[in-house]
Amino acid sequence: MSSLNTWAPRERAHQRIVHPENIGIHLSCDEVTLSQGKLYTIVTNKKFKGKKDCLVAIVAETKAEHDIEHICRINYEKRGSDQEIILNMANYIKLISKKCFPKTIQVTDKFRVQKLALEALQENRIKHRWEAMNIENRLIMQAKRENRTYIPELLSNKCGITTKNETNILRPLYY
Repeated sequence: MSSLNTWAPRERAHQRIVHPENIGIHLSCDEVTLSQGKLYTIVTNKKFKGKKDCLVAIVAETKAEHDIEHICRINYEKRGSDQEIILNMANYIKLISKKCFPKTIQVTDKFRVQKLALEALQENRIKHRWEAMNIENRLIMQAKRENRTYIPELLSNKCGITTKNETNILRPLYY
């Protein structure tokens, strides 16, 4: 049977849950949506990889002052022993980390970094695609003015398939 009825923090669990005993030297701080679109700030111990005992704190807000108040209830010595905290790129998460875990090294979540890099890459690919299309359109128009047929430059790729130049710009090079 569940021990929810006798669980001591049950009354305040909808606002916050703090487990100071679960704190470790590698933490993660992020916001999550658990139900009905409500955001929570969550601090976890990376050592447990999302399993039992990974939860350090979960606070039903995404306001830095509110979150800092609850997370700072953990003994300063425990909070000061951390070496690294992984964060997303939200400013309020950085502020929470700085105030609650002042001695830790802040590391940006690799997912966020990869996402930004891929967005920048896609932006460049689109820019080059439009440039290639504009060049080809100019060559087509020039061929029409000179009353001749436009023949696009053909290149071969790794598979030996011959394609038009501008489509190589769009196609990823992994097969």
